[in-house]
Amino acid sequence: MAAREGRARALLRVRVTAGGCDGFTYELGLEDDPGETDEIIDEHGLRVLVDPRSAPILRGSILEFNDVMLGGGLKVYNPQATHECTCGKSFSI
Repeated sequence: MAAREGRARALLRVRVTAGGCDGFTYELGLEDDPGETDEIIDEHGLRVLVDPRSAPILRGSILEFNDVMLGGGLKVYNPQATHECTCGKSFSI
């Protein structure tokens, strides 16, 4: 995805924000450089940026990619989530 945008060295950012049906939502995006206080997770050849406010909420989470036609893409599996909205975009802890 980053290469298609001409940003072959971009890093994936995972952020938790307030909002959605259940209180929190995940935001995924690309960034060219980490922020000064970002946690950088380097696993399986992928570098992921997490800001200090999102890190405790995301601790223990798994990021999974599925390339199926319907419902595919990146999905966050968070062991701390006590409920996920049926929309698949918001959660509560």
